[in-house]
Amino acid sequence: MQKLTILLALLMTYSSSILFDFNSDSNARAWQVVDDVVMGGRSSGQFSINADGHGVFEGRVSLENNGGFSSVRYSPGNASVNPDQTVVLIVKGDGKQYQFRVKDDLGNYYSFVQSFQTSGDWEEIEIPLNSMYASFRGRRVNVPNFSGNQIAEVRFLIANKKAEDFKLLIDKIEIR
Repeated sequence: MQKLTILLALLMTYSSSILFDFNSDSNARAWQVVDDVVMGGRSSGQFSINADGHGVFEGRVSLENNGGFSSVRYSPGNASVNPDQTVVLIVKGDGKQYQFRVKDDLGNYYSFVQSFQTSGDWEEIEIPLNSMYASFRGRRVNVPNFSGNQIAEVRFLIANKKAEDFKLLIDKIEIR
């Protein structure tokens, strides 16, 4: 019985699951754009699905009225994870830096954050969950790195402290 328990634990640690696959998930409308306009800013992001079946997060970040960010979020419905797993993003960016954010509880005021740089080509970005640090409104908070057992929300955010156009294509979000 102990061997079976160990085997199941190993399988859960190394198994993968898809949080979102734009090529097969028909629930793409569940993605919501949240810009700095909620705080008086003037940034404008849009989210759509292109003809190739990829999520497209694009727009313009504005610094007017103390603005400076645009984001898009999705709730996978409390997806089970192990903090030792890795989030794998299949994305094509525009050479800019983005943040990937998760919440383990929608009631938390903070998110767990990891920045990633895009190259302009399709790429696989790997983000260990336990390396993601807690942040609120761009500042680290005194909470340990991600150690939860679920993901209640995922978010892509751009906030590079400059006015700029942006475009990020998203193919898949996977947990390995």
